[in-house]
Amino acid sequence: MRFSVTTSPIDKPKANLRAVAVFHKRKLGTQGEVLDAVLEERISGVLKAGEMDGGVGNTLLIPSVAKGSPGTLLIGLGPRKDFSVKSVRKASAALARILVERPAETVAVALDDMLPPDQRIGWLVHTLVSAIGDAGYRFTAYKGKEEVKPVRLKTVVLCVTEEQAPEAERACAEAEAILAGSDHTRDLANAPPNVMYPEALAEAARELAAKHRKLKATVLDEKELRKLGAGAILAVGQGSERPPRLIALEYSGAGKEDAPIVLVGKGITFDTGGISLKPGEAMDEMKYDMCGAATVLGVIKAVSELKLPLNVVGVITSAENMPDGRACRPGDIVTTLSGQTVEILNTDAEGRLVLCDALTWVERFKPKAVIDIATLTGACIVALGHHASAVLGNDEALIDALKKAGITSHDRTWELPLWEEYQEQLKSNFADMANIGGRPAGTITAACFLARFAEKYSWAHLDIAGIAWKSGKEKGATGRPVPLLMQYLLDQAST
Repeated sequence: MRFSVTTSPIDKPKANLRAVAVFHKRKLGTQGEVLDAVLEERISGVLKAGEMDGGVGNTLLIPSVAKGSPGTLLIGLGPRKDFSVKSVRKASAALARILVERPAETVAVALDDMLPPDQRIGWLVHTLVSAIGDAGYRFTAYKGKEEVKPVRLKTVVLCVTEEQAPEAERACAEAEAILAGSDHTRDLANAPPNVMYPEALAEAARELAAKHRKLKATVLDEKELRKLGAGAILAVGQGSERPPRLIALEYSGAGKEDAPIVLVGKGITFDTGGISLKPGEAMDEMKYDMCGAATVLGVIKAVSELKLPLNVVGVITSAENMPDGRACRPGDIVTTLSGQTVEILNTDAEGRLVLCDALTWVERFKPKAVIDIATLTGACIVALGHHASAVLGNDEALIDALKKAGITSHDRTWELPLWEEYQEQLKSNFADMANIGGRPAGTITAACFLARFAEKYSWAHLDIAGIAWKSGKEKGATGRPVPLLMQYLLDQAST
């Protein structure tokens, strides 16, 4: 699916379908009036007949007047006095759903009437491209052709004014790259765990690096990890026949003197819980325990396509957590890359173990900031549901920047405290720390554990357990938080 921007009025672009906004009480916007005049008041005639009242998210398809001529799609925005970001988001989602269900291959959308008074055109472009791309995503690699209902939509033309065009074109390029990154993240996360295992994830990183000149890939195998002293990563992966990997993708978009922003993704390609075995129900969803790693690859893809003037390093620490005669046990003590020792009280708290060695390893990059991304705790879902990522860290400026990016991208975060008092829950009788702190404040104590390995740089932790995938009938990866992280990086590139 491709998106483009034009300054032509809505009646000019060649399209199978043209979409215009309608406000409450059947009031057309400026572009709607232009199209209505061209269609000899056919739109206003339909509205006067009471076919649609312009409520938020209401849609009405008016068939073409002649064979081969475009149809018209009306999208409701509600009362003008209540016209807001919220109503546009709802309308955009409704518009996206109907567009991907129609047989139209090319659609023109009039944007001017859909722009809330307190927003810029770039925001609207990002919102529409994201909504349409999300509605049009399909993962069909393992389905027979007869089971796949293809999305016919190929091209979306966004109609704007001359004044809006430069910003709209820039936003369109950004939004398309973010969508490509999100889709890449979804494809990786939706892949079955017998296909997507640590070495396969490493190969995906190598393939990405081969496509972009400014990318360099490094992969450390189990022998190199052992030589390095990454005892925590090795402990998690030792119960599997699929050995662990530490993967790095270095994007060089700025001078060598510019410190990089480092993204660290948890890549547990399947999580049984190990010896602390999970319940069998819905265990298939544990293939999504590598969504942090998939996010890193999606972001690096988007950054590379946009050629952002930043240095960004994506690091993935990947293992398969399996029960086996060689698997680590509750009560085992491991020595991490930092030299600190950890008593493993629960093998199902493995994500923080693979991450802690990576957080030590990235010190070599002398980073400007480090952000780790992980489907880390069920406690995060209990606290925040499926609407926001939890964010914690040791640098309020970094956390504030992520929160701001989350609001802009509508891929939101909520800050939880990282007070020293919570560290008490990680005390161990036999090692420097335990890998769990009990049931209270589970998301916070997991971040407290990671904080002990991130003291030498500015660091933030994103717990994405509640937002990385959907369960049930619509089961699948969401592509989040690629939009959040890309907006953060775009903000950094513009400062």
